[in-house]
Amino acid sequence: MSTEAQAIVLAGYTMSMRAESWLGDELLAADIPISGGGETRDRSDSVPERITLTVPRRDRSTDWDPRTVDHPLAAYGQRLRIDSGVELRGGHTEWINRGSFVITDSRTDGETVTVTADGLLSLIDEAKFVAPFQPSGTLVSTVRALVEPALTVTVDGTLADRAVPLGMQWDTDRLGALAEVLSAWPASARVTEDGYLLVEPLSDDGDPVLSLTDGVGGTVVEWRGGSSRAGAFNVVVAQGEDSDGTQIQGVAYDAVGTSPYRTGGPFNPLPVPYQFESPLMSTVAQCRAAASTKLAALRRQAYRKLDVTMVPHPGLVIGDLVSVTGAGLTDALCAVEAMSLPYSPGEMALTVRVL
Repeated sequence: MSTEAQAIVLAGYTMSMRAESWLGDELLAADIPISGGGETRDRSDSVPERITLTVPRRDRSTDWDPRTVDHPLAAYGQRLRIDSGVELRGGHTEWINRGSFVITDSRTDGETVTVTADGLLSLIDEAKFVAPFQPSGTLVSTVRALVEPALTVTVDGTLADRAVPLGMQWDTDRLGALAEVLSAWPASARVTEDGYLLVEPLSDDGDPVLSLTDGVGGTVVEWRGGSSRAGAFNVVVAQGEDSDGTQIQGVAYDAVGTSPYRTGGPFNPLPVPYQFESPLMSTVAQCRAAASTKLAALRRQAYRKLDVTMVPHPGLVIGDLVSVTGAGLTDALCAVEAMSLPYSPGEMALTVRVL
């Protein structure tokens, strides 16, 4: 998103949306009329993204009732590419790609068609194993075997690949197998706006992409705070097997002095452990690394969160870092954990986690 578009969004703008429908490599429709809808994204969900569209049944002599298998709004493999537009000076529109989504349901009610579409990880979620799957090769090749050709995998160059132990298998859950590989690596994965599965280290490092404030010139309408003990573990135990089949483990303690969940602190003076195991971890060092990453992931669920109502910002996605001034904070670094973006004039809702 350009600096000019960012400034216009923060000052107030007229929202415009466009949608394309694709079936494989074939463009079925380039300009689907959108009368309403929106998207939700939640980092804690196995398939984080979902969108809904409302489309007039008839528009510009086109019938948008999905009565045939090759109709642009039918749910037979059709994918929607969604873009949000910001009008710049001179009448030029900058389009921000919100991603591609698989149509899961479309229904006509009177003069309106309602379409539901999910993020591309839904392709992996519904593709259960026909027979038990036994991984071989390395972590990278295993991830590719699990998701390609439904998604193309890109691996961050800072991640170290390693061999997968022989003899393990997964029976049914393909997306669960992917999650186990990522936990044992340790790594995280997200679908990019261009439709690739990016595997990268789990990290909250970086510079904020936006400053949120309720002061003069701010964009925030309302703040609401909350906290929960859900996911509030202060020790993670990761268990694996070495080459001799002996069980090994690595432990990560919440030892950050400012953490409200720190081991031995007021949250609970006793250890509150979270345990997971996988034969993909074959050394103590691998178990310790996985335990540390899992502890960081659990903090996404349990640490202090704020609900923000604000002017819609079409450049934000989950995982973005923002600077927050308000609700008792000053220039506090926060991560976007969940969001709801309307596709027609309205308010945007964010859930941000204080880092």
